[in-house]
Amino acid sequence: MVVIGCMKFQPLAGRPAGSNSSALEIRPALSVVLPCYRAAAIARQSVKRLTAALSGRIESYEIVVVDDGGNDCSKAVSDLRPGPGGAIHVVTMSANRGKGAAVAAGMKKARGDVRVFTDVDVPYGTTPIMLMESLVRTRGFHMVIGDRTFPQSRYETEIPLARRAASAVFSRITSTMVTGGFFDTQCGLKGFRGDIADALFGLQRVERFAFDVELLYLALTYGLEIKRIPVMLETNTTSSVRLGRDAAQTFADVARIKMNQLRGRYECEVLRGLVARECTAASAPLRTPALAVPAFRVHG
Repeated sequence: MVVIGCMKFQPLAGRPAGSNSSALEIRPALSVVLPCYRAAAIARQSVKRLTAALSGRIESYEIVVVDDGGNDCSKAVSDLRPGPGGAIHVVTMSANRGKGAAVAAGMKKARGDVRVFTDVDVPYGTTPIMLMESLVRTRGFHMVIGDRTFPQSRYETEIPLARRAASAVFSRITSTMVTGGFFDTQCGLKGFRGDIADALFGLQRVERFAFDVELLYLALTYGLEIKRIPVMLETNTTSSVRLGRDAAQTFADVARIKMNQLRGRYECEVLRGLVARECTAASAPLRTPALAVPAFRVHG
């Protein structure tokens, strides 16, 4: 499964009172995408944890588990039942393609007004996921990302020193080369407005670890409004990173991002038009001197 091209956003189906939900597409308020590779037991526990957290707090939601070629997730979650307003889906990849490809496949399946992806062990807990849903829905942000560089961000579990050092070096290099000094590019927790997810993942070309960098590069290129939030790492049970091999692959992918940009592979009239319309709408009140509207910016 590959998401290729710039997808057009379809307007949300209405929710008229007393309507039959089977007669029209009812989009959930929130989609949570969990990429999984040979971690079926963890996926099962995470689906149960998310169901318990979201039921009664989010009006409607779906959990999308993406089996990235491990062929073990479907059976592991098949007997689980969501709470009221919930749904559980499994997307099976024919072969292992990498985290970026798995997240893209899950986002293609997802239909939520807000769409969040996180690692299969839900390492930052469920509270930031609900916060992301609220920020996108009530504040209108295009994208909300976890940022481990905030002073309020904490580690509740031990991370090997070599891994933390490599992550810091990688983030510094990629932020300089690709994202223009942007802060934490690699935190595995990001949320999107539904139409923004359709467009961004339609442009995605990187299938492994540097896909986060690609997404942020695209968001910054098109002037999307990004909100950063602090996170607390609660668990770290699924990392399969091999520093030598994966670092080389990641830096190669970063170079590919720059080449893709030079070749015009990230052109998207949908994003360009969407941002232009929203900027125009936001600036309209400025014709009245008494009113002022802030420009789009990255929020800390």
